[in-house]
Amino acid sequence: MQYCDRKTELEMTAALSLDPAEVEKFSKLAAEWWNPKGKFGVLHVFNPVRLQYIKEQVCARFARDPFERQPFAGLRFLDIGCGGGLLSEPMARLGADIVGVDPSDKNIQTARIHAEEQELAIDYRVGTAEDLAAAGETFEVILNMEVIEHVINPQAFTRACSSMLKPNGLMFIATINRTLKSFGLAIIGAEYVLGWLPKGTHQWEKFITPVELKGWLGENGVAVKDESGVTYASLQNEWRKSRDMGVNYMVVGQKIPASSSSLSPSPAVMTGPSPVR
Repeated sequence: MQYCDRKTELEMTAALSLDPAEVEKFSKLAAEWWNPKGKFGVLHVFNPVRLQYIKEQVCARFARDPFERQPFAGLRFLDIGCGGGLLSEPMARLGADIVGVDPSDKNIQTARIHAEEQELAIDYRVGTAEDLAAAGETFEVILNMEVIEHVINPQAFTRACSSMLKPNGLMFIATINRTLKSFGLAIIGAEYVLGWLPKGTHQWEKFITPVELKGWLGENGVAVKDESGVTYASLQNEWRKSRDMGVNYMVVGQKIPASSSSLSPSPAVMTGPSPVR
C-alpha cells in the first residue's frame, strides 16, 4: 500500500513537472542532435568540459583509475533528458551501464539509431525521471544536465531524481543561474545575437540560482560535494571550468546514507569551488 501511494505521488509529480511545450520544442529538432554545425552545435562544444567534470568526480568517488579504458564499468548511470544521446554515448564507451530517458519519442528514436550505428549498448526509454522513480529504479550516478530549467516544478523534479540515487551515489546537475548577466549572455547573446541556440530555447524566469538548487538537494538528503562555473573562451572556442557561476554552472551532490540521516545534510558546499582549469 505504501509503495502504491509512493508511485501515485511520483506519477502526479511527473504530471506537474513535465512541460509539453518544452517536449514539443525539442522534438522538432530531433534530427539535429548529431550535427555539430546544427541547432545543437553549442552542446557539441560544451560536451568536453561536462565529460571531464563527470569523469573526475566519478573516478574520485568510486576509486576508479581515470586512465583505464572503461573506468565506469559496473556502475549504473541514468541520463535524464538524454536527447539524442550526446552524453549517454560517452558514458557507455567509458563502461557505464547507462539508461537514457527522454519524454520525446523522436529524440529517443534518434538516439537509438545513432547508438546502433556506433555499436553501443544503451537502454533508451521514452518517459520521465518520475516514471523511473515510480518504478523503483536506482542508480549510482545520475546525470541531470541542462534539464532542470525546462521543467515546470523544479523542486518536485529534484525530489524525484534524488529518490533514485543510491546511498553515497552522485548526481550531477548543470543549469543556468538566474542573474542579469545570464539574461544578457544566455538569452540575448546566445539566442538572438550569436544564434547558438534557437530563439525561445530558454526562459529567464525558469533559471535556477545555486542557493535554490542546493536547498532542494539538501531537503532530499543530497549534500553538494563540489560546484563549478562554466565559461566560454572565444579565442579557443571551448568551454572551461571557472569560479564564475553567474551564468552556466555545474554541481555534484552525494546521497547521504540513511544511517547518517540524523546528520542533516547542509546545502553548503563540502569543498571549495573547483579551480579554473
